[in-house]
Amino acid sequence: MNKRLTALALGLLAAGVTFQAAAQQGVTDTEIVIGDILPLTGPPALLGVAHNLGVKAAVAEANAAGGINGRKLRLISEDDGYVPSRTIQGVRKLINSDKIFAFTSISGTAQAQAAMPLIKQTGIPAMAPITTYEGLYQPTIKNVFAVGYDMRQAVYELVSQMADRYPNKKWAVISQDDDYGQNVRDGFERAAKEKKLQVVSSQIFKKGQSDFSSEILKVKQAGAEALMAGGVLGENVTMTKELERIGHKIPVGVTYVSRVPASAKMMGSAGENVYTVDYVYLESSPEAKGFMGKLEQHLSAEERARVNRYTFTGYSAARALFAAMDKCGKALTWDCTNAELAKLKNLETGAMTPISFAADDHLAAPKLFLLKADPAATTYKLVQ
Repeated sequence: MNKRLTALALGLLAAGVTFQAAAQQGVTDTEIVIGDILPLTGPPALLGVAHNLGVKAAVAEANAAGGINGRKLRLISEDDGYVPSRTIQGVRKLINSDKIFAFTSISGTAQAQAAMPLIKQTGIPAMAPITTYEGLYQPTIKNVFAVGYDMRQAVYELVSQMADRYPNKKWAVISQDDDYGQNVRDGFERAAKEKKLQVVSSQIFKKGQSDFSSEILKVKQAGAEALMAGGVLGENVTMTKELERIGHKIPVGVTYVSRVPASAKMMGSAGENVYTVDYVYLESSPEAKGFMGKLEQHLSAEERARVNRYTFTGYSAARALFAAMDKCGKALTWDCTNAELAKLKNLETGAMTPISFAADDHLAAPKLFLLKADPAATTYKLVQ
């Protein structure tokens, strides 16, 4: 009797597992539906569109190879215009209406903050390769994986390396009045303390500001000989051009968020002493040669014209997600994918330095290298 009950219980348990696997949303016998929420319109589209192209390339590559365990991938993309309220609407649509299996990316810092309660509650696997604000990984969230570098640590590394290259200089910092700006200040202040830097000017600007003539004049009047520019894209361009305009060309550090060809082009000659650190390979580097070949294979000429470093991160994050999904075999579930992502070690994508996660660490934090703007080539070059 006991043996029969045990066998029946095991049979029901197996049936339940099979039912859960078959019922997992976004998964059919032939297809896996994935989604992303990005700024695809407005100024931030410079990042969002490029990122989306990387995901599309990863999807095309996987499907050309037969999909994931025989299932083809289908991507649904939502545009949030970089507006948090639209991010929440898009996330709800993708989860509840489109019933996607996983997110290949979520939008910027404020947008991810707004959407995180819903994403966390569902347990749906979510990659975060555009923003790596600390709320994504401190404390660890079971189903959220950030592909990138802690911004505070990145600024610390950048300022430290610049201080070594330009010793005994007086420093200034200009940063944004939000969490991103606070991360810049935290990283800068740590480097200033450890390197014993003389900081002669520290200013905070309002997000969305476009005129930095007053701030840059104060930098010059304070006698600053190096600047950490804590804007996102356009703000850093404006600051460097204003430095050139008033004849105060000094070394400037910017975060890797700005490391796109468009910013180098807009800075022009004003960018000749601009530095950043990054973990994403340069488009012209030997390491990226194979990846650039994949883009030629899977993207149109018009799409390739919009490629930048965010195409590399989009592709890499999608590859990490797909690798975890593949490990789950036919019984593809959220729990299995999250567990496999947490065990990912040294994944080589050809687009950036290797990706690794751990059960207690969902920030990839790949290796950084120092870069300098190259105005003539409208890009950046590796600093040896």
